[in-house]
Amino acid sequence: MEIPTSSLLSLALVLLFSFVLSTSADIHENFVQCLTSHSLNAIPISQFIFTPNNSSYTSVLESSIQNIRFLSPATPKPLVIITPSHESHIQVAIICARNHDLQIRIRSGGHDHEGLSYVSHVPFFVLDMINLRSISVDVETSTVWVQSGATLGELYYRIAEKSKTLAFPAGFCPTVSVGGHFSGGGYGFLLRKFGLAADNVIDAILIDVNGRILDRESMGEDLFWAIRGGSGGSFGVIIAWKIKLVPVPSIVTVFRVPRTLEQNATMLVHRWQYIADKIDKDLVITTFINMVNSSEEGNKTFEATFRSLFLGRVDELLPLMQKNFPELGLVRADCLEMSWIESTLYLYGFPNGSSLDVLLDRILVPRMSFKIKLDYVQEPISEIGLEGIWKRFHEEEGAPAMIMMIPYGGKMSEIPESETPFPHRAGNKYHIAYGVNLEGVEFSSRYTDWTRRLYSYLAPYVSKSPRVAYANYRDLDLGQNNDKGYTSYAQASIWGVKYFKNNFNRLVHVKTMVDPGNFFRHEQSIPSV
Repeated sequence: MEIPTSSLLSLALVLLFSFVLSTSADIHENFVQCLTSHSLNAIPISQFIFTPNNSSYTSVLESSIQNIRFLSPATPKPLVIITPSHESHIQVAIICARNHDLQIRIRSGGHDHEGLSYVSHVPFFVLDMINLRSISVDVETSTVWVQSGATLGELYYRIAEKSKTLAFPAGFCPTVSVGGHFSGGGYGFLLRKFGLAADNVIDAILIDVNGRILDRESMGEDLFWAIRGGSGGSFGVIIAWKIKLVPVPSIVTVFRVPRTLEQNATMLVHRWQYIADKIDKDLVITTFINMVNSSEEGNKTFEATFRSLFLGRVDELLPLMQKNFPELGLVRADCLEMSWIESTLYLYGFPNGSSLDVLLDRILVPRMSFKIKLDYVQEPISEIGLEGIWKRFHEEEGAPAMIMMIPYGGKMSEIPESETPFPHRAGNKYHIAYGVNLEGVEFSSRYTDWTRRLYSYLAPYVSKSPRVAYANYRDLDLGQNNDKGYTSYAQASIWGVKYFKNNFNRLVHVKTMVDPGNFFRHEQSIPSV
C-alpha cells in the first residue's frame, strides 16, 4: 500500500492556511460547503456525505451501532456523516472541521462500549471508515496491509484464502473492526502465544491534525508507539495498518466444556485460576459464565463454559490437560480438530461446520444492548468470593448478565509494560469482564446499577493502587474529560492511569507534541497539556 501522492499533501496544507471563518449560524451547511468546494474534482466527496435531510442518513448512522442502547431517540446525533472512500476525503474533513469548530468522531466498526465513536454532546460529525477496508495479504513476507474499516472476520477470511498455516492474534468477535481494536491493544485466543494485535503491528498510515499523511518512518517512533494501544480518537485518523502474521499448525484442537454448579462449577473456576496463566503457552482456556435453565423445572443455575484453543493435535492436548487440569475431566469426545480459521467460528459460538462466509458479515443478529466493565485479577479469588459473585446473578437484573475470564501469562508476561501503551503484562493472572447483555434498545438504568454493584463487590479481589482497566472496554464511570474547554492532566489522569498506568505520562507527551490544539478529542481521549 503506497503513501498517497504529494499533491494531496499540498492540498491539505493549502486548506489549512486558507482558513475562512463561518458567517452562518448553520454550522453543518457551512461544513458541507467547505467539504464539497475543496475536495478533488477527480475524487468528489459529495456522494459520501450524509446529513439529516438525506434519506440514507438514518440507515448509515445505525448500520454500525453495535451497542444498540445508543439507538434511543435521546442519543445525540451527528450533524453530518462522512464515509470516505479516499485519503483526500479525510484530509478535507479534518481541515474543514477545524475551520468550523466541529468535533470529529471516528468510527471503524461501532463497537465502542460507550458509543464514543458516534456520540458526542457538542456539535460533531462522524467519519465512518466503512468504505476503507481493503486487505492485501503477502504470504511470502507473512505480512498484511489492512485498512481500518475492515472487520476481524474479513481479515481472518482473507488470510485463510492465502494460507492455512498463517494467522493473526486478534479478537474473538468477527464484526469488530481493526481500527479501534488495534488502537487499544486487541486480545484473542492467541494472546498467550503471540501477544496482542497491537504487539504485531509493524507499520501504519495516519492522517494527522494538519492533514499530512504519515507512515511509521515519517511519524516517528513516539507516535508509532502511541497508536499501538493508546486508544483511538486521540492522535489522528489511522487509515491502514501493516501487521505481521504468525505461524499456526494446519490442524488445531478446540473444546467447549460446560459445567453447572451441580457439576462443581465453583471448584473448577477456582482451580482454573491457578493453572490458566501457567500452562503451556500453546494452550488457552477461557471461562464464560452465565445463568441457564436448571434440570429442575422453573429453576435457574450457574454454568461455566471452558472454551479452549490448543495449537496442536488432540493426542498432545489430552495428556497436557490430565497433568494440569484433571479436575475438568476432559475426554477425547469433548475435542474437535480443525483448521485455525474454522476455530475462529467455533470459539465465537457458531455451530461446528458453519460456513466461513459468516466471517464476512459486518452485523451479527441479534444486536445487543450492554454495559460491561473489566478488571484485572492478580491473586486467585477464593471459592467464597466466587460464590458471592454467583449470588448477585440471582438478582432480577443479573439474570441476563455474563462473566468472561481471559488468562494471561505466556507471551503476555514476557513483553515489558512500556513496550506499548497497553501495560497489563506480568503479574496479571487473568482479566474478568462482566456486565449485562440484552436484546432490544430498552436498557434500564437498573442494569447499569447492577453492573456497578458487582464492580464494588469485586474491589477486594482485583488490582489495586490503581485499580486498572482496559481501554478497549471503555468505561466512563472511571472519569472523563470536559465536553468543552481545557481538561487538565490531573483530571484526565483519574481515568488515564487506570487504563495505561505509567504509560499515560508518555501518551500525554506525544499528544501534546502532535496535536497541541487537542483537535482529536472525546470524553476519554489523551489530552494536550
